[in-house]
Amino acid sequence: MYVIVVGGGKIGYHLTKALAESGHEVLLLEKDPVRHRWLEENLGAEAVMQADGSDPSVLEKVGIRRASVLAAVTGSDEDNIIACQLGKQFFGTPRVVGRVNNPKNEPTFRLLGIRSIINSTALVYHLVEQGVGVASVIPLLALREGAVEFVELIIPAGSPAVGKQLKDLALPTETLIVAIIRGDRMIVPGGQDALREDDSVIAMTSPQNVQKLNESLLGA
Repeated sequence: MYVIVVGGGKIGYHLTKALAESGHEVLLLEKDPVRHRWLEENLGAEAVMQADGSDPSVLEKVGIRRASVLAAVTGSDEDNIIACQLGKQFFGTPRVVGRVNNPKNEPTFRLLGIRSIINSTALVYHLVEQGVGVASVIPLLALREGAVEFVELIIPAGSPAVGKQLKDLALPTETLIVAIIRGDRMIVPGGQDALREDDSVIAMTSPQNVQKLNESLLGA
């Protein structure tokens, strides 16, 4: 799968690194020259290009017509909207993902047909309303207009999940552990995999089950 990532901030960097380590072809576009040099040193020259991902000529040059996914995750909502619209409407990219920095702009993304949206502010607000400890649950992505959430949980010492295989965890319904990040490794989990202290767990769940997931993996 070929993925184009627009924006080399923390989200873009970690997304590119994870995709590359999973064997996908990925190209990260970053227009700031200083940031580009850092990314090139840490990801490799073949995975990074200094370019404006909201420029249609740039997207054409990097082969967007064969890309399966375009993820626009810059710090500018305007740039993200433009990149997503170019991918969706002009180049026919099968899947576009856009980051929303200002929650007030989310309706604009949806109005333009951008359904896969990263809106961390809205997710944190939702978790606060639920009374979930946001220091333990890190929101990553909301899909299907918020009906599905991807969250990250760091397994602490003393967690009831430490040492348990995934098949033995009392996870809430509509919940799936999709990845375990252990040090610099990403593990695609199976039922026999056991969690360890300091593991980073990426889970997919419904909004109403975030608190139950928190209790299952981190304790009351």
